[in-house]
Amino acid sequence: MDYELKYMRRCIQLARCGEAGAPPNPMVGAVVVAGGRIIGEGYHRRCGGPHAEVNAIGSVREKRLLADSTIYVSLEPCAHFGKTPPCADLIVSSGIPRVVIGCTDPFARVNGLGIKKLLDAGCEVEVGVLEEECRELNRRFFTFHQMHRPWITLKWAQSADGYISSDRPVTFSNALTRTLVHRMRARHQAILVGTRTALLDNPSLTTRDWQGPNPLRLTIDRHGILPPSLHLMDGSVPTVVYGQESIREILDDLYRRGIQSLLVEGGTRLLQSFIDEGLWDEARIETAPSCLRNGTKAPLLRNEEPVSRHDYGGQIIRLYRHVKPENVE
Repeated sequence: MDYELKYMRRCIQLARCGEAGAPPNPMVGAVVVAGGRIIGEGYHRRCGGPHAEVNAIGSVREKRLLADSTIYVSLEPCAHFGKTPPCADLIVSSGIPRVVIGCTDPFARVNGLGIKKLLDAGCEVEVGVLEEECRELNRRFFTFHQMHRPWITLKWAQSADGYISSDRPVTFSNALTRTLVHRMRARHQAILVGTRTALLDNPSLTTRDWQGPNPLRLTIDRHGILPPSLHLMDGSVPTVVYGQESIREILDDLYRRGIQSLLVEGGTRLLQSFIDEGLWDEARIETAPSCLRNGTKAPLLRNEEPVSRHDYGGQIIRLYRHVKPENVE
């Protein structure tokens, strides 16, 4: 029904407020409704802190209304003791008779167990309201737990005629789009460049132009040629240097480290290797209005789906999603 969608959209809106603090936990929003009006709402503010359901129920002033209320939550309530008690238990003990859930939680210690607890306690449970939107909200969390690897974003800038670099110094970005890159970095837990990029560009890979955490810096050095004088080796931010590992071995290592999102900012060779193996989820391509006419060609995407296009003072940024073939991953 329309009102169900309205309340779930509010849950999603609230959940986004936890974008900076919730990870590696999922972003979750919750709304308590009684008599056709919202009487409480909340979201998961920070990892280790109260969950969305706790904050929503705690914000209800007239507790007597809970007995005739419905709680809407964008993700299945947890059923286990972690850093906080199970939210499913709190909903039951609060006397809320009806629960509407956006999508189930893929985390092994929840994954249907929260719903089962609610049903066993006699609650009416509805699952799947705005399910795709709720899954999209936590696409990184879902990818990590279902595919056992981080969500992978490829990023590069190129000339209008499709070159990523040239023999002469060239700048593809303006001040605004450089700031947006730093915002991207702050929203990813790790960032990877190849040997050539580390040597030639000597990047810092930090978020110095945006307020937010620096990602774990990663680079590849199969021949041991990266000098300690590089910015990546300055000790200001944790850095991991991989030797003979393949891309899949690197992703396996990141999974063991609990890294849910990876930004790949390497050159054409590294980026194309991710594309060729089908190991990418999102690609951000910035195109400058200038032409180079020669140099290193930009990577070529495969199975891409356009998502958005934005013009920032002549700099065109396009976002693509990877359309995965059936029965792959």
